[in-house]
Amino acid sequence: MNEQATQAEQDRRQPEARDSDIAIIGLACRFPGADGPDAFWEVLKEGRETLTHFTEDQLRAAGVGDRTLSDPRYVRAGQVLPHADRFDAGLFGVTRDEAELIDPQQRQFLECALQALEQAGYDPERTGEPIGVYAGVGMNTYLLHNLAERYRTASSVDRYRMMITNDKDFAATRTSYKLNLRGPSVSVNTACSTSLVAVHQACLALLSGDCTMALAGAAHVQAEQQEGYLHQEGMIFSPDGHCRAFDAKAQGTVIGNGVGVVVLKRLTDALADGDTVHAVIKGTAVNNDGAGKTGYTAPSVDGQAAVVADAQEIADCPPRTISYVEAHGTATPLGDPIEIAALNQAFGRTGEGLDRTSCVIGSVKTNVGHLDTAAGMAGLIKTVLMLRHRTLVPSLHFESPNPEIDFAAGPFHVGVETREWPAGPTPRRAGISSFGIGGTNAHVIVEEAPAPPAAGTPGDGTAGPQLLVLSARTTTALDTATANLARYLRQHRDLDLAAVAHTLAIGRRRHVHRRALVTADIRDAALALALGDASRVLTGEPGADRPVLVFGDPSGTPAGHAAALYEQVPAFRAHLDECAGELGTPDGAAGLLAGDGPSSAFAVQYATWRTLAGWGARVEAAAADRTALPEPARRLLEAAGATSAVPDGGPTLALLPAGATAGDDTTGQAFLLDLLARLWTVGEDIDWAEVTRHRPARRVPLPTYPFDHERYWIEPHGREADRAPAAGARLLDRFEGATDAGKTVLITEFIQQAIAAVVGNPDPQAVDLDTNLFDMGLDSLILIEVIAKLSDELAHPVRTSAFIEFPTVRSFVADLAGELGIHPEDAAPGAAAGTQGRVSRRAQRAAARRPATS
Repeated sequence: MNEQATQAEQDRRQPEARDSDIAIIGLACRFPGADGPDAFWEVLKEGRETLTHFTEDQLRAAGVGDRTLSDPRYVRAGQVLPHADRFDAGLFGVTRDEAELIDPQQRQFLECALQALEQAGYDPERTGEPIGVYAGVGMNTYLLHNLAERYRTASSVDRYRMMITNDKDFAATRTSYKLNLRGPSVSVNTACSTSLVAVHQACLALLSGDCTMALAGAAHVQAEQQEGYLHQEGMIFSPDGHCRAFDAKAQGTVIGNGVGVVVLKRLTDALADGDTVHAVIKGTAVNNDGAGKTGYTAPSVDGQAAVVADAQEIADCPPRTISYVEAHGTATPLGDPIEIAALNQAFGRTGEGLDRTSCVIGSVKTNVGHLDTAAGMAGLIKTVLMLRHRTLVPSLHFESPNPEIDFAAGPFHVGVETREWPAGPTPRRAGISSFGIGGTNAHVIVEEAPAPPAAGTPGDGTAGPQLLVLSARTTTALDTATANLARYLRQHRDLDLAAVAHTLAIGRRRHVHRRALVTADIRDAALALALGDASRVLTGEPGADRPVLVFGDPSGTPAGHAAALYEQVPAFRAHLDECAGELGTPDGAAGLLAGDGPSSAFAVQYATWRTLAGWGARVEAAAADRTALPEPARRLLEAAGATSAVPDGGPTLALLPAGATAGDDTTGQAFLLDLLARLWTVGEDIDWAEVTRHRPARRVPLPTYPFDHERYWIEPHGREADRAPAAGARLLDRFEGATDAGKTVLITEFIQQAIAAVVGNPDPQAVDLDTNLFDMGLDSLILIEVIAKLSDELAHPVRTSAFIEFPTVRSFVADLAGELGIHPEDAAPGAAAGTQGRVSRRAQRAAARRPATS
């Protein structure tokens, strides 16, 4: 086929975007055997089952007894999500005590949500857009198994904290709070169809204008993953752990653990904003079976057929244009025949354009098991990956069809091999089904993404050298992020370097540990990052002093970088033109660029400085020799806020003489990028949107934040002894015979110990007496719990607002001591010292009312 015919075919297959089309621009997942979309794709295309077979030692360690182990019905297998007990609490500002309480499903969802946003290339702190969250989690077995005893004996405040950290209602809002998302935040729970219902609601919110981006997904993580299960005839659980969807030997599935999230945006907006589109949602539908079925947990042919037909009508995608269906596919003798009957009914209603093998069907449950609330998300992400790679992957364990399934009545056949997804007269399209116990059914129609725009071309600002920036909360995470990016660039050498730079700059949260590299191509970037050449890969120190920009020796002649800057950087051009007018240069900017005197040198340096300032580099500038720049130049410097002298002892960042360069090949745009790199690494928050304002901006998928995971886990019935108060007398009893100063010390030590336990520090003395407790990451609920324990110890009702009025240990103790009639000699000075910082007017009024002590 000639090139013209190929283009005509492409134009015919890619109709214009509809206003109702929704783009999937980011995705993240953690499934058994796959810690991300790339690893998941390897599992799918290789046709792997991720089932884990447990050893007897593992089962005994999990608490499985001899009687159960000896039962022939006991299946020693499961679909496991590794490291579900781990979390990067510090990244999200969560204390150790709170992290141990939070439902692991919500922890996993929170991290996955951040990964999905970063994969889409968005930092919510800098988008300014309302981003919605539609999320659900499964049954909280961590609360049942691990926290039950603590809940039973807890105070009312501690129970309240456990409710907030474990109830399903807070899955979406916790994500919105921790990621600073301001769109609608809605928890969704419809059992097995939860995640696709979340997608449906997110799409409606985008179309109605409730938000401009939305996260949709779900998590299902069991606390007792390392256990098998007892098979019972007629139940949903397989007798051997294998899921044989649509097969004659199908006897059920195995419950799995996983989490998946997608980022959604209206397609027209995504294309305008330069987003990477992985697939397009053409339509969604949700309904319920009602009472027309044999029981509450039973499926319904009519309900399932109706939701599939509705989705196809909403999507304006006739059945003949759909060549794959990701089925619910639980491999139960009852469920599979009903599902195919419903699909036959939905696809056969028009009776046109269909043949008996035109549509492939499959079930991801044969790979990773039934992920409960996240099951539909696993099916959606699988289908998106197949569309992206234009490849169909096998549904496993299918040998011969279930005789109760009438495949002859419809267009479906089970796909059992990895093969190319053939093109057709329309873009490749698929349907995904998810049906919840209780009858809430969901179906989504997706289509392959439109062709991406071409990479940058010379003259649009995307060609030439680019600045790559990285940051992390810890040095360990920064090193891992650097290695991950180097590896990714080495594996994807066809990436658009400008898009990589843009995504790293505006699509990642800013952290204190920073690294930067100026590079001209992907291969060079991968090599430089991998080698860690300190002369090129700059690494900043947290808390480093900001450098002063110093105007250098005005001798020399403007080098090629000045003319290149004038041509390549609009901001530099504007400031040089301004300088030429102020200096009265006869030929304007052209005269300055062609000249070799002090005025030319000064103008280049001044325009460079003002350009950096316009990009957010809030640093001072000084002249090395003020007496040598002409009067108009001095006026320009003073008007722009330059200091009068170079500070002694502080760091400087020399604006190079006009005849010099920052490196052998550092000219033009690379010169400014080198300065930006040095400023970024010492803590300047560059306005990257302003830097790239005059060039096309594209976001591309890149490695996401490498979490610093620690274990946060309360063992069943095991941690209560650790949390119990030490044996011995109460605090009040220990006051017997103590001086007022001694009583103050006892109260102080008790509070330090209580707070240290919450933040996970074994040393109570590490809790500073004069540090604002809220600045330490504590919240009012934690402090109320501390007050409740203190009230019990003192047999005295301490005011719950006391820590708000007096938010340091020293000021709190001084206030409480006065309330208890304790008057140590240093109480008043301590109170004065401790009340600095966040002290309310209410506290000030309370202090004024309190009588003075002698």
